Amino acid sequence: MNVLNVDLGERSYPIIIGCSLHKSASYLAPYIKGDQVLVVSNETVAPLYLKNLLENIDIPVLNTLVLPDGEQYKTIDTLNTIFDALLTYRHDRSTTLIALGGGVVGDITGFAAACYQRGVNFIQIPTTLLAQVDSSVGGKTAVNHALGKNMIGAFHQPQCVLIDIATLQSLPEREYRAGLAEVIKYGLITDVGFFVWLEENISRLVARESGAVQYAVEHSCRLKAHVVSQDERESGLRAILNLGHTFGHAIETHEGYGEWLHGEAVAVGMCMAADLSKRLGWISDADRERVFSLVARAGLPTAPPEIATEQFLGLMAVDKKALGGQVRLVLLQSLGKAIISADYSDKLLTAALSAT
Repeated sequence: MNVLNVDLGERSYPIIIGCSLHKSASYLAPYIKGDQVLVVSNETVAPLYLKNLLENIDIPVLNTLVLPDGEQYKTIDTLNTIFDALLTYRHDRSTTLIALGGGVVGDITGFAAACYQRGVNFIQIPTTLLAQVDSSVGGKTAVNHALGKNMIGAFHQPQCVLIDIATLQSLPEREYRAGLAEVIKYGLITDVGFFVWLEENISRLVARESGAVQYAVEHSCRLKAHVVSQDERESGLRAILNLGHTFGHAIETHEGYGEWLHGEAVAVGMCMAADLSKRLGWISDADRERVFSLVARAGLPTAPPEIATEQFLGLMAVDKKALGGQVRLVLLQSLGKAIISADYSDKLLTAALSAT
């Protein structure tokens, strides 16, 4: 077991990484506040891990809620089912919510915790690769709107993040590969050495070799914790974590939530960002090809679905990084160095949208 720390002063918390951790109450007990717990999971994860988790939580009031599985259920209506459960079981402001599942469960449970009685405690137990390396860390919680992804939400940090590497063995292949997109992202935005390691070890990651997987998860979490510790509320540096996301969210919104997995859309978005960065003269043709090659070797798409350019631009405009009507993009000054920039021409952006 390894423990990393997200350093946010009084809101600091640990990321605990190991195997079969959800089977031991000793890891959770220090972070459960009060004597009420609501565990929120989904219909895919609950049959696999909920029973073991419940057997290891010794709390007077222990309730569960199992949500339908899928990005299409990350809505205000589903959020209200969590509030319904909390109110039905008479949970007070000392309650702790536990999110057991992937990014959708984590985001929506965290948002419920941020809102219920103006904020209660919650714990993240992510069971997908994407959630383990990205969405469970950093306190960004949200639901989707028909016009834009993650546009309704709050910053609300968990008490702890408990990452059980063993849960990745039950993850479907498509879901697992989608998570690799966020792993690749860290190498591109802030650590070229990690990017090189990924180039050398991507086949081991695709095969889910335990040593490679644990290293990739730990290193990704360490990099994200470092960025979040410097910029908790995304006022500057933290926005680099959104490499590929402006393009990717547009794809998800256009295609319908759940049709493209988030990681698949982000993978394409990173390729589009690399292509635009090359057109700006910031990275070389060879570096652009390295990005495309690594994404493809991870079994992820490199080209978007067919979307009319004007429609693509309109969808991108509904983005949390937009200021004054200007879409700011995360682009690459070099491999391992990302910046947030609006310093691109409409002509070059249109060319990048069309080329990939």
